[in-house]
Amino acid sequence: MNGPTIGHIVDGAYVPIEKSAPQDVSLSPIDLKDWASVVLCDRLFKSIQDELFAVYSQSDAMKIYCISLLRVCDKGIRDFELKEAYETSFLSERYPDVSLSKNTVSTFLNDLGKTMSRIVTFMRNRTASVSPDHHLLVDGTLKSDESKVNSLSDFSRKARTKGTRDISVLFAFDLEAMEPICSKCFPGNMLDATSYEAFIKENQITKGIIVGDKGFPESAAHEEFESHPDLHYLNPIKRNSKLIARHSMLDFTAILPGYEGITYRKEKCVGIDKWLYSYRSSAKAAKEESDWLRRAKKEKTYSLENLREKQKTFGTIVLECDLDLPPEIACKAYDKRWEIELVMRYYKSACEFDETRVQDDYSVIGSEFCNFLSTLLTFRLIDAFDKAGLLEDYTYRKIFSVLIRAKKARVGSENWQLVRRNPSHLDRPKTEAPSDQAEQPVKRKRGRPPGSKNKPKSAPPEPSM
Repeated sequence: MNGPTIGHIVDGAYVPIEKSAPQDVSLSPIDLKDWASVVLCDRLFKSIQDELFAVYSQSDAMKIYCISLLRVCDKGIRDFELKEAYETSFLSERYPDVSLSKNTVSTFLNDLGKTMSRIVTFMRNRTASVSPDHHLLVDGTLKSDESKVNSLSDFSRKARTKGTRDISVLFAFDLEAMEPICSKCFPGNMLDATSYEAFIKENQITKGIIVGDKGFPESAAHEEFESHPDLHYLNPIKRNSKLIARHSMLDFTAILPGYEGITYRKEKCVGIDKWLYSYRSSAKAAKEESDWLRRAKKEKTYSLENLREKQKTFGTIVLECDLDLPPEIACKAYDKRWEIELVMRYYKSACEFDETRVQDDYSVIGSEFCNFLSTLLTFRLIDAFDKAGLLEDYTYRKIFSVLIRAKKARVGSENWQLVRRNPSHLDRPKTEAPSDQAEQPVKRKRGRPPGSKNKPKSAPPEPSM
C-alpha cells in the first residue's frame, strides 16, 4: 500500500510501468544532505547512546538521541520539523528508519514523561560517576510556559517584569568534566531553596563539592549533607547572617596569596565542622560605593550614617564550607561559579530553549529531558572548539554556521561527495609552518629591482691565472 506505483489497470488489464520511466520526485530518495554539523555532533555525542541503552529500548533510545542531536544542529527547530531535518541530514544515513513524524514525536515525548522513573534512573547513573573531589555547580533558570493544563506552569518571582508564567529548571554542572550532570523541572513559583533538597535527593547526588549561590543555603539540604560524608558544600551566606558578627568576619587579617587587592579572614565555627571564609576586593568595594552614591543622589536618600554602615560590607563576600580549605582555593572555586551562568546562557540562547512549546506535564518532562541532552552536546561542542583554538577568533554561533554549510551530494550511482564550498568558509588555516619544512626561496618580482637604474654595474671577475 505504501510502495511505489509499478503499473496501472487499463480496461481490465494490468499494464506495467516501463522501468525507464522517471519516478515522481516526491517518491525519489534525497540526494543532497547536511553533513559536517551532524557528523561532528554524532562523533562527540555517540558515547551517550550506551547510557540511553542502559535505560531504554534501542528504538526509544535512538528517538531520544536523534531528537536531542537535531535540536542542536537546527536550533529553534519545532517538533513537527524534526522528520524533514532528519531525512535531509546524514543522521538518516547513519541511523536509518528512526520514526520522527509529527504525531510520533508528540506521542513519544508524552510517553517519555509518563515514565519519569527512567529519566531519574538515567540521571542517577550519571551522578554516580562523579568523583568526590569534583565541584558541582548548581543553579536554576526560568523558562516561559503559558500552558494552563500542567501543574508546573505558574507565576514566578519575575512575573511582573516578564508578564508570563514559567517553569523552573535546575541543573548540576561538573566543573572538572565541563558538562551538565543532571537536571530536573520544578514549578515556576517554587524557590530555589525549597527545591534544593528534592533535587539532591532525587538525583542521588552523594559525592562532590556543591558550589551554590545564596539561593541554595546549606540549611535547605542539611540532612543530605549530614547523611553523605562524601558530599560537601561551598556557598555564600547573607550579609546579615549572625555568623559574620559572631566570628568578626569583616575584620580581615591578611592579603590573599595570588590575588591583588583582596584581603581575607578564615575562622572555624565553634562546635561544628564548618569553616567561614571572608574576602574583600578593593576594586569591587569602590564600584559598589560608587553605585550606592549614584542611587542615593538620584533618590535623595544620602546620609553619612548609612554610608559608613554600608562601607563595612562593600566588596565583601563570606563563604561557608564543611571542608578545611586554603583560603585561595575556596576563593578560586567560588570564582568558577560563573561557568554555570554559561550553561544557562547557552541553554536559552544557543539552543533557544527559552520556552517549553508543549502543554501537559508529561510532555514538558519528556521534552526537557531531550533539552538536557542537547545542552550536554552543546558543551561537548564548546570543549572541542576550545581545544582546537577556534573560540579565540570565532563565536560558537559563527563556527556552527560554517559547519551547516558543508553538505554532501550523490549523483546517480556515485558515492556521496562533499559539495565544493567557498574557500573563505573552510577551516581556519594553520598560521605556523612546521619546523622541519625547508625554507622556500624568496620570490622576486619580474623586472629591474627598484632603485637599481642609476647604480653602476659590478665589474666582472678577473680571469684566473
